[in-house]
Amino acid sequence: MKVLIIHNFHRTGSASGDDQVYNNEARLLEEHGIEVVKYNTSNDVFDNAKLIGKICITLGMIWSFKHYNNVKSIIKKEKPDIVHVHTFFPILSPSILYAAKRCGVKVIATLHDTRFVCPCASSLRGDTICNDCGDGKYFRMCGFRCFKGSKTMSFFVACVFKYHRWRKSFYKQIDRYICLNDTQIDLLKAIGFAEEKIIKKYNFVDNKSQTVKKNGVDITRITSDFPKRYVVYYGRLGGEKGINTLMKTWDNLVDIPLVIIGGGPLEQEVEQWAAHKSNVYYLGYKDHDTCLAFVKKADFVVFPSVWYEGCSMVEIESQMLGKPVVASDIGFSRELIKDGYNGLLFPLKDCNSFAKRVKELWYDNSQILKMGNNAEAEFKNKFDRENNYLQLKKIYEDVLLT
Repeated sequence: MKVLIIHNFHRTGSASGDDQVYNNEARLLEEHGIEVVKYNTSNDVFDNAKLIGKICITLGMIWSFKHYNNVKSIIKKEKPDIVHVHTFFPILSPSILYAAKRCGVKVIATLHDTRFVCPCASSLRGDTICNDCGDGKYFRMCGFRCFKGSKTMSFFVACVFKYHRWRKSFYKQIDRYICLNDTQIDLLKAIGFAEEKIIKKYNFVDNKSQTVKKNGVDITRITSDFPKRYVVYYGRLGGEKGINTLMKTWDNLVDIPLVIIGGGPLEQEVEQWAAHKSNVYYLGYKDHDTCLAFVKKADFVVFPSVWYEGCSMVEIESQMLGKPVVASDIGFSRELIKDGYNGLLFPLKDCNSFAKRVKELWYDNSQILKMGNNAEAEFKNKFDRENNYLQLKKIYEDVLLT
């Protein structure tokens, strides 16, 4: 079997789960003898372009003739059995779906977010859950400045999705949707996506990450002045991750050390805030293995996300390392965490409840150990690497028979 895997990478230095999943799955397929052809681009292309180039790329969000033609050429040359699309927005555009279908190749899409319901992919209006645009009336985005806080950019993105809604691009040009959690499935079904084309498959952690558990990364120099015990947050520093909830909560948790690792839109705000906190250690962006090394030495992980998440690699990796997670009771976290068994949940954006749950775990070492052991067992049951390959292979085989 030969598979063409397509992905639009985020910017360099962005802690993006879908980039990681794309790389992990490509490597997994190759290791099992499936021939993999890759086609991708990066948002760095836009950042590095001059004015005319940026205008062309922006217009190409509706339909990129460049990537449409490139994908058609690759398919004609390589003759893949399957085209598997991870992320197409913003640069690749939905035109790549048409390129594959017009070449007679089956298309599978992994939905790493809620893009088909919310053009901004986050299902957030500010920091409040919103799926109103599931009805296709996208121009309401303009009044709320949903896309990057801009009326103009919101209008343009609304036009992109209005056009493809009219053409039913996401309904007709994709043969199978891989959803990462039950919330995604419910949202798609509610706006008319065919139930028989939807399947759920969790992400997995590649065995490269397992080496951290066995060998570790030397972080002694970084942690020489750290307390022996600490809680860790790692990942993107964006509003959708509940960073404001994290900071407000730790304003009242003066005796519990917190390590924050990551980069993103709020990193300057986090850095300035942490500078005035004697129990908060902001380390900025670190490579993946270093992040996991800090998790390995932490008591537990906090994850106050305010959006649905897809299949959070942070939470899966924490379980792999036998660490409980204290998380918001929403989306994938609600599906992953059995409250009091392998972690703790708190109501969305409820800082008082968040603080209470953190203290509840911090001051009970026996529960940290017990929940950590349960978390590791859950990881082995649900996110096994080989089982994930078998699921993915079956999805490919089934779609080829339809």
